[in-house]
Amino acid sequence: MSTTRRVQDLFDLSGQIALVTGGSRGLGLQMAEALGEAGAKVMLTSRKAADLEEAVAQLQDRGIDARWIAADASKESAAQDVVVQTMERLGQIDILINNAGATWGAPAEEHTLEAWDKVMNLNARSLFVFAQAVGRLSMIPRRKGRIVNIASIAGLGGNPSVMKTIAYNTSKGAAVNFTRALAGEWGAYGITVNAIAPGFFPSKMTRGTMDAVGADVIASHSPLNRIGDDEDLKGAVLLFASEAGKHITGQILAVDGGVSAMVGG
Repeated sequence: MSTTRRVQDLFDLSGQIALVTGGSRGLGLQMAEALGEAGAKVMLTSRKAADLEEAVAQLQDRGIDARWIAADASKESAAQDVVVQTMERLGQIDILINNAGATWGAPAEEHTLEAWDKVMNLNARSLFVFAQAVGRLSMIPRRKGRIVNIASIAGLGGNPSVMKTIAYNTSKGAAVNFTRALAGEWGAYGITVNAIAPGFFPSKMTRGTMDAVGADVIASHSPLNRIGDDEDLKGAVLLFASEAGKHITGQILAVDGGVSAMVGG
């Protein structure tokens, strides 16, 4: 008799605990929903308690076991506290979704150092802080875990001249190589580390660009002639977070309608 698991079992997250940073809205909430629908218990964290309460209520309405902790992911002590509290309340952390992020628009010659540090601290430094804490306290001792970092296609290259987000691009480029470097180190512990690089999705972060340029114009640069929606990250995050992705690590998956495949596009 074959011992090969059914594909449904490979994607099943029953009994798993997932911590999602920046999980109160947008892409973070979409991914939390996917993990919860696959059976995981979900802990959300972001800065604003009101947003988290609303997000958890939305997840619970879908039958998902969800909790929240308000914290500023850019602060090391706050990140450590989130991990410790999650462990105390749920016992372990099997899946870390490093999604918290920020952007800043300004020409490079006028970009303030304060804004640069804000973006880098949240988009790059927090990845390390959360991964290190989760690794030390849960994943390395148990010799298993899944880490999914949220990069961006902005981390794979430069921008058209209309986009002036040098700190954001730099931080997401750091997220890409952080993913590869950590995957190389922590594979020995049975931990996979991968990244998703989204293209344009409607969100608070992209609202300014979409209002200025237009969603239709942005979509026209995609081979699929569309931007991302409320379902398009679900399959990718579930693959990386589940046993279906147990032999995948150090990889960057662009979910962008094909934009990054177009040389000079």
